[in-house]
Amino acid sequence: MKTLNTTSIKVVIPAFNEEQSIAKVIADIPAGWVEEVVVVNNGSTDNTKQVALAAGATVLDQPNPGYGNACLKGIEYLTDPERSPEILVFMDGDYSDFPQQLPEVVEPILEHGAEMVIGSRALGDRAKGSMTFPQVFGNWLATSLLKLFYGAQFTDLGPFRAIRFNRLLDLQMQDKTYGWTVEMQVKAAKMGLKFTEVPVNYKKRIGVSKVSGTVKGTVLAGYKILWTIFKSI
Repeated sequence: MKTLNTTSIKVVIPAFNEEQSIAKVIADIPAGWVEEVVVVNNGSTDNTKQVALAAGATVLDQPNPGYGNACLKGIEYLTDPERSPEILVFMDGDYSDFPQQLPEVVEPILEHGAEMVIGSRALGDRAKGSMTFPQVFGNWLATSLLKLFYGAQFTDLGPFRAIRFNRLLDLQMQDKTYGWTVEMQVKAAKMGLKFTEVPVNYKKRIGVSKVSGTVKGTVLAGYKILWTIFKSI
C-alpha cells in the first residue's frame, strides 16, 4: 500500500453535539495519512467546536442544520486551490466508524484506480445494536433500488467513504439533509465513476442518533433517500 509521500488526503467530519466523541474520532485517524481534518460544526449547542479545535482540527461553522449542509460547507472550504486535496474522506463524528480503517478505505483509489470508495458496514463487522432494524432494512432497500435502476452494485449507504476531490466536484452535490450519501452514489453511477466498496466495522455511537434515534428522523431519512433515488430516474 502506498504511503502519503505524494498523495494529499483530507477528512471532512460533519458534527452536531459530538463533544463526547469528536476528539476520539480525530485521535484515531492514523498518523501521517491525512493533511487536514475539517470538522464542520453543524449548529452544535455543546462544546463540539472547542473540543475539535483542541484536538487539532480545522473547525468550520455551518449554522444551517442538515448533514448535507455540513458536507457542502466542508467542500466549499476545500475548493480553494491552495487547500484542495487529491482525495477527500468523509466520516461521522459520533465514533461509530473506525477511523483506523482510513488506509483501507483509500487503498482502492491509491492502488487500483478507483475514483470513489464506500465503506460498507454490511460487508464488515457490526457490533450488536449499532444499527437499528429500520437502518438495516433501509440500506438493503436503497441499494437494491440502486442496482435495479442504475445497475450499481452497492451494499450500503455508509458515511465512511473516500472520493477523488475533482470527481466529487464533477458530481455537483446539492442535497442538504438526509439524502446526501445516496445522492453521491446515484450520481456516481450515472456519471460512470469507477467505484467499489471495502468492508468497514461499525460500533455503537456515543450519544443519541439524530436520525435513527427518533421516529421522526427515521421516517424523514427514509423518505428523503427514496425520493432522491426516484427523482433521478
